[in-house]
Amino acid sequence: MSTIPKTQRAIVVEKTGGPEVLEYRTDHPVPEPKAGEVLVKNTVAGINYIDTYFRTGLYPSPKPEVLGREAVGTIVALGPDTEKFDFKVGDRVIWISNHGYAEYTAVLADKTIKLPDGIPAEDATASFLSGLTVLSLAKETYEVKKGDWVLLHAAAGGAGFLMTQLLKHLGAHVIGTAGGPEKVKLVKELGADHVIDYRSEEGKNWQKIVMDITGGKGVDVVYDSVGKDTWEGSLAVVKKKGMVVWFGNSSGPVPPLPLNLLSPKCVKVARPQLFGYISTREELQAYSDELFGLLLSGTLKVLVHKLYPLESIQEAHVDLESRKTMGKLLIKL
Repeated sequence: MSTIPKTQRAIVVEKTGGPEVLEYRTDHPVPEPKAGEVLVKNTVAGINYIDTYFRTGLYPSPKPEVLGREAVGTIVALGPDTEKFDFKVGDRVIWISNHGYAEYTAVLADKTIKLPDGIPAEDATASFLSGLTVLSLAKETYEVKKGDWVLLHAAAGGAGFLMTQLLKHLGAHVIGTAGGPEKVKLVKELGADHVIDYRSEEGKNWQKIVMDITGGKGVDVVYDSVGKDTWEGSLAVVKKKGMVVWFGNSSGPVPPLPLNLLSPKCVKVARPQLFGYISTREELQAYSDELFGLLLSGTLKVLVHKLYPLESIQEAHVDLESRKTMGKLLIKL
């Protein structure tokens, strides 16, 4: 540990609130890896919408804390009891855990994956958390089959950008929603069969458009990361015996759901989270390998909205919550 500094640059949240609570510090302690941990010097970290939930208190978490769920970097120290993972100092890795808005992170070796050659750090970080999420949604929450009709909300967002491509790769008919002509154009270029601009006059009646597209039957599954603004419509456009998957709350959480709303069409609902699907090392490695394969083959392409310096994190959160960004927001460390 002698060549590793004692302090580092990091973003610390002392209390819940708006972007202003994200405090840039240059004297945050560098952690020492405990048993089962590796110390990673991060080079690129991801910014995800879930970070805003912890910042605002929508998802309770102890404060003070350093936000950030993923990063690419290099292992600079190994804690005790990490031998079975076959890591060594100098390995280029990507991890999924906590405390990514910092130069150094002590992370469980169990949640750290070696990054294959040929995948740039920006591409890996822009696709890891979101990519694992969309793979688990399309493979386990609802297994998408060739010919399925799928409604995907926020199809131009960090997860939606990858999800649109994955759904087309799996052979689904994709109806995407997006806000504004630029986002609509992007989602069409990704291969979506139909794209609805919910900000346009016509698009405000997106439920009718979806039902017209599907001949009045509705879609097999809705993937909804918007929440409060779309939940009723999502239930309205899912077909008989279909499924609605809520996996985000960008407009606010879905309110308590009266179960009798599901009865007329025998609708199934799910509220998954990624970590339930990658709770074991084997699950994380399997999904990571599948994602890396899709990236290396060119099946999945990534889009980086902007690479922000760490000290501009408040600006990044303002941009993210404006719902005007396309693709992934990243931090350069």
